[in-house]
Amino acid sequence: MIERKALIFNIQKYNMYDGPGVRTLVFFKGCPLRCKWCSNPEGQLRSYQILFKADMCVNCGACVAVCPVGIHTLEQVNRVHKVNRELECIGCRKCEQACVSNALAIVGEQKTISELVDIIEEDRPFYDTSGGGITVGGGEAMMQPEALANVLMVSKQRGINTAIETCGYASLEAVQKVAEFVDLFLFDLKHMDSDRHYELTGVRNERILRNLQWLLENKHNVKIRVPLLKDVNDRPDEIDQMIRFLRPYQDYKNFKGIDLLPYHKLGVNKYAQLGWEYPIEGDPKLTDEDLGRVEEYIRKYDFPVSVIRH
Repeated sequence: MIERKALIFNIQKYNMYDGPGVRTLVFFKGCPLRCKWCSNPEGQLRSYQILFKADMCVNCGACVAVCPVGIHTLEQVNRVHKVNRELECIGCRKCEQACVSNALAIVGEQKTISELVDIIEEDRPFYDTSGGGITVGGGEAMMQPEALANVLMVSKQRGINTAIETCGYASLEAVQKVAEFVDLFLFDLKHMDSDRHYELTGVRNERILRNLQWLLENKHNVKIRVPLLKDVNDRPDEIDQMIRFLRPYQDYKNFKGIDLLPYHKLGVNKYAQLGWEYPIEGDPKLTDEDLGRVEEYIRKYDFPVSVIRH
């Protein structure tokens, strides 16, 4: 029997921010959104990608000699290494292994469900003592619903707490498929106005809001997460829209409050390594005063709210 696989791009251990207790984060590759502030751009495409650190490259040509696709070249005149982004990486990792200066990294790895669960199981003592477990994120893990459901189901069968970070943009069928195996949804609300949501992320938000309503109305545990950017979604009228939407669910036992996620630049360097332009001009970072203002504004409506600083 051939075992199902998931395409992932990172596994992070000993996380304390994305769900209760000490957690192992598994990042699935592929996302339907293109958020301008995305801190994991290498998780957007459901394909292998090359991260190239040009400042570390010594232009030795070792990668050119081993790449079966011809993605890597040396310019004839000055022998400077170039990556042809129009060609498709097959994930063989030969260039990564040949690189003497660690200037290359292949993003994307196929893992079987058994392999993922074995990695998750390694830290069971931490889960047992802290109330932690596994959190699946991305990208958007619900782009691989079958593999996601399998990972969560096996984890639940083994008594491991499960959570998922999600943008919520998925079919209701995919949401329902995984929901029975999820102890906590960490559900993003990026902007309540659908037109503005489209400008910022490339998709409208009606499907997202319908999925959120279904989860709340069907008693699945949900914590709202709001990525906050100055002059993007921090105005009182924008916060009011969210509060009005969530107010009917405020007293539901399965509504677990709101996390505010301040904008940061931790993923900026990865755009250059992917050969992409960073989409945001300026610095939409909120000051501590700004964050306090938004936090207090939400708290005055009796919503539990926390600022999560990574």
